[in-house]
Amino acid sequence: MKTRTDINVIHNLEISRGNNSMIQEFILVGLKYLYHFRIPVFLLVIIAYVATILGNLLIIVLVSTNHHFQSPMYFFLSHLSLCDILISTNVTPNTLQVILRGESVISFSNCLTQLYFFGASAIIECCLLTIMSYDRYLAICNPLLYNSIMKHNLPRYLILWPWLAGLLLAMITNILLFELYFCGPNIINHFFCDIAPLLELSCSDTSAVEIHASIVVTVMVISQVLFVIATYICIFYSILNISSNIGRQKAFSTCSSHLGVVSTYYGTLIALYLAPSRGHSLTLNKVLSLLNTVVTPLFNPIIYSLRNKEIRIETVKLLSKGKK
Repeated sequence: MKTRTDINVIHNLEISRGNNSMIQEFILVGLKYLYHFRIPVFLLVIIAYVATILGNLLIIVLVSTNHHFQSPMYFFLSHLSLCDILISTNVTPNTLQVILRGESVISFSNCLTQLYFFGASAIIECCLLTIMSYDRYLAICNPLLYNSIMKHNLPRYLILWPWLAGLLLAMITNILLFELYFCGPNIINHFFCDIAPLLELSCSDTSAVEIHASIVVTVMVISQVLFVIATYICIFYSILNISSNIGRQKAFSTCSSHLGVVSTYYGTLIALYLAPSRGHSLTLNKVLSLLNTVVTPLFNPIIYSLRNKEIRIETVKLLSKGKK
């Protein structure tokens, strides 16, 4: 946070410079160290992007059209796939430009728009993973009550929470950012408009934004990680108490895919935003951001497809119909 002296200097700068010197665009230069390898990296990222879109669209289509997937677990999974498409589509086009050209120019309004959808989708995914862990907890620990609890429109009501929380909390962040003054420089040392490098360029007091962002990250990540850990402790305890090996394997297979996705997503998120930044290099932060925005949305449909026999079977059937 800026000191009182810094704030006074900033206030004087704002008065002396006036609104005419407000920055209208930023330059993203976050991947210049990859410039000599730009062609192979560009091809890898664009292949990952196309595979992400196709893989997640496949899950959405299967869940929407196939009666085998008309259950709360797959309903939540389809929304997770939609969220992954949003994350990837929001960040990857700019990332490809930065890789290929060494930089990408983005307007102030587009930068805030990108930051809004990135923040919203991150919150939505956190909440979705929590709901999915609760769904698995009910299915394994309370199987007799599962259908009565998850009946009728409850899954549809539950799914409103992630989307409303994400869209509203990200909007508050953007309103606070819009009040800030950016007088220069305009170079963002990142491959997309993330909040930390953007705040470094502000000539205003950023305390309100930093406090809000810290509260959101802490509450939305820490509280939900603890909830997921608690549910999986109960799940593992219930699995160990199952007498038959077949029943134990079936129960474990229903939650192993979700556990893999949770570990990948929260692992990168905690390393990026909650681990002490002093021990991180800027390059490491960019690599973690690349994993979070490009690799994780690609892995989610792959993990669920590999671990879920029903999805594999129905995917083969769908592709076979397409060939006829």
